[in-house]
Amino acid sequence: MAVYSIKDLEKLSGIKAHTLRIWEQRYGIITPKRTKTNIRFFEDEDLKLILNIALLNKNGVKISKIARMDKSEIAGKVATISEVNFEHSTQLDALTISMIEMDEYKFDRIITTNIHQLGFERTMLEVIYPFLEKLSILWLTGSITPVQENFISYLIRQKLIVAIDHEPLVSGKHTKKFIIYLPEGEKQELSLLFMHYLLKSRRNHVIYLGQDISVADLGDACHIHQPDYIFTMISETFAKESVQRYVDRLAQTFPQYNILLSGYQVVSQNVKPPANVQILKSLDQAIYFLSHFGENGSNGQ
Repeated sequence: MAVYSIKDLEKLSGIKAHTLRIWEQRYGIITPKRTKTNIRFFEDEDLKLILNIALLNKNGVKISKIARMDKSEIAGKVATISEVNFEHSTQLDALTISMIEMDEYKFDRIITTNIHQLGFERTMLEVIYPFLEKLSILWLTGSITPVQENFISYLIRQKLIVAIDHEPLVSGKHTKKFIIYLPEGEKQELSLLFMHYLLKSRRNHVIYLGQDISVADLGDACHIHQPDYIFTMISETFAKESVQRYVDRLAQTFPQYNILLSGYQVVSQNVKPPANVQILKSLDQAIYFLSHFGENGSNGQ
């Protein structure tokens, strides 16, 4: 069972610790437990309750009214608001609740409703990616557990794979071919899967190699497929060589191909791109590149 301080509740709910103490004293909404040394702490059920209360309060329900509601009433009201209010903060709060509670049904309902309203690409850009940014902060501050992070990451991965599979396979002499992969030691698969979706939805042929791909293995795939572009992401530092050296080696090994690079380490280390390498510094820039690419008719549309 996880244990939380009032500061953890503040980070996860967005409600100031001072306000939480007032709610505790005035309305008796939560009662902290105490250690043998009299240190206050909260448990999973307290956190879940505060997250739900915070979402209702941010959506205009007075705390005095919430205090009179039982847990089932609160949960029902939260579900209703999550499905009709598409404001940024409401959706992030609802997803955070589904992660903390490890509730697949709740997560699926939120994402499916967003996809129906916004489409898959906008849901990823406007809901999932901001949530993942929040997730990384919560992870760094120790406010969530590895099992909660793995649970929600797996569900997002499932949604991406379904969306990718839904897009038709394309071929033909005017169709551009992309090989996409992650280098050895790189684990940011969700971003690579989203790039797979973006490429495929724009009617490009994508060969997805996945994670932990060596330069030698990449060479084997290129020999078979002769791609127009190679795309990869570098978000973590390499143990055996610098990012710049890896990029230089990649460019020298595949001089005949256009190589697209993205990822935190590429940008933060100010990697100098060789002649056949183009750096996409952000997701927005990658989408702009794909849009420009399509407008020129170079992907066969």
